[in-house]
Amino acid sequence: MSSETEIRPFRVDVPEEEVAELRRRIAATRWPEQETVTDDSQGVRLAMMQELARYWGTGYDWRKCEARLNDLPQFMTEIDGLGIHFIHVRSRHGDALPLIVTHGWPGSIIEQLKIIEPLTNPTAHGASAADAFHLVIPSLPGHGFSAKPTTTGWDPVRIARAWVVLMKRLGYNRFVAQGGDWGAAVTQQMGIQAAPELLGIHSNMPGTAPADITKGFERGDPPPPGLSAEELRAYEQLSSFYAKHVAYALIMATRPQTLYGLADSPADLAAFMLDHGDGTGQPGLVEKALEGTLQSALTRDDLLDNITMYWLTNTGVSAARLYWENKADFFDAKPITIPFAISVFPDELYQAPRSWAERAYPHNLIYYNRLDRGGHFAAWEQPDLFSSEMRAAFRSLR
Repeated sequence: MSSETEIRPFRVDVPEEEVAELRRRIAATRWPEQETVTDDSQGVRLAMMQELARYWGTGYDWRKCEARLNDLPQFMTEIDGLGIHFIHVRSRHGDALPLIVTHGWPGSIIEQLKIIEPLTNPTAHGASAADAFHLVIPSLPGHGFSAKPTTTGWDPVRIARAWVVLMKRLGYNRFVAQGGDWGAAVTQQMGIQAAPELLGIHSNMPGTAPADITKGFERGDPPPPGLSAEELRAYEQLSSFYAKHVAYALIMATRPQTLYGLADSPADLAAFMLDHGDGTGQPGLVEKALEGTLQSALTRDDLLDNITMYWLTNTGVSAARLYWENKADFFDAKPITIPFAISVFPDELYQAPRSWAERAYPHNLIYYNRLDRGGHFAAWEQPDLFSSEMRAAFRSLR
């Protein structure tokens, strides 16, 4: 390979002084006064943040996460002038289906760590060898250990093209793709571009809303007549999201460089990230995880692993720029004609109605399933259930 296409092994090795500096900054946090309400309607509550900071600064161990990452095959390669970091785990089953999974914000490759073993080694998890995947998990540009773009243009469209280059560089001439959140935007762009090597895509946050109603829920208009009960619920969920929960995205989409606190204050970075919760509320999912009452695999250390990665790589602002770069809507139906599989988790930002999915993708919807648990961070929250969905969703494409 030339130097431009070389694939180099990668290991995480954070200097101890950087970890010590993180702890020092946490301890030096200047806190505001307590919120004037008894709920989280003003944002992440002071008591929760102070308790998290106490543990983060004194009890949390980044080295456990670092060791876990270094137990996995990690690599760097340059695509379109930018260094891309990725995990690449090949199944021992030779006929496994290659799958590229893309994280979102405020996530990272940490979101997908718990699905690696079930997807690459299905026989150890009650599934068939015929359901095995070779797994590629890249870090988005400006996120994690991928390089930070120094010029404009790295939007989901360009990232989608880069992911095809990555998969082909790894020797895969047929593969599938999956994503939620930004991963959904990138994966759906891959679906629109329809590279001949791409067999199909899956999303747990799919764009399905009809074009004639999308602007309505973005503006907060009353629901149009004629919606079914399922469609009305989806419309109201999306209206609520745009009315009450999208402020974090608007500031990143318009003024990402202004967010200097994300680079200077661990507490600010953590609060800003934690305020992006599940469809059940912001940050209700987080509070339950911190309390240990969440009925899922998500733990306090999982959350801090992810936040700490953002801090140590100083990617709070560079990750925010993806919102500035993006020009497409999230939830509207997309012009995708290749096979499309959809999983609907009950605590996602909205539950995509089957009727919308079938209307949007009448000839290529190969899988649609509604789950009884899980949410926006499905692979993180419910890794076994998510892995089962991947097997079922792509079975017809093997």
